[in-house]
Amino acid sequence: MKKIAVCACLFMLVTAGRAAASSLIQLSLTPDIALHDRATRINGVTLNIWGENPQTAFALGLVNGSNDSSGGFTLGAFNYSDSYTGCQAGVVNYTKGTLLGWQMGVFDYTVGSVQGIQLGLLNYAGHLKGVQIGGINYAANAGTGIQIGVVNIIPTNAWFTRFPDQIAPVMVIFNWHF
Repeated sequence: MKKIAVCACLFMLVTAGRAAASSLIQLSLTPDIALHDRATRINGVTLNIWGENPQTAFALGLVNGSNDSSGGFTLGAFNYSDSYTGCQAGVVNYTKGTLLGWQMGVFDYTVGSVQGIQLGLLNYAGHLKGVQIGGINYAANAGTGIQIGVVNIIPTNAWFTRFPDQIAPVMVIFNWHF
């Protein structure tokens, strides 16, 4: 029983120390004209005209940027991130590293790996491990992925020789790679 109490106290001290190094709210006109500087981690809510912080937050704004590993729910016209876990919803969504979750917009672009869903008119994934649903879907390569749309492209697929694991490099309606 004493071990559990000691562990619980240590956990609370570590958690309290982490909370002190972050903020619950960010208000920003630009990354340099904001309540907190762009290096402050936000664990709560960000309201932005243009904001850019590492975060685990609900971000609402015209331009929502998150550097470092970030996550939560981002809603804006243009959303960009280094790596993101959660949902990005906007006209344009861009992730440089890994997206673990969901991108929903007119144009979704992930340079690294998509592990989840992209839902948009145009979707791009450097590496797909999930689902793309849209008008045009492009995955530079795929682990386990399904594309549903008007044009679906996985250039590393072979032409009809590895069915049922793959269909073809370019297909209409469906394409996949397993």
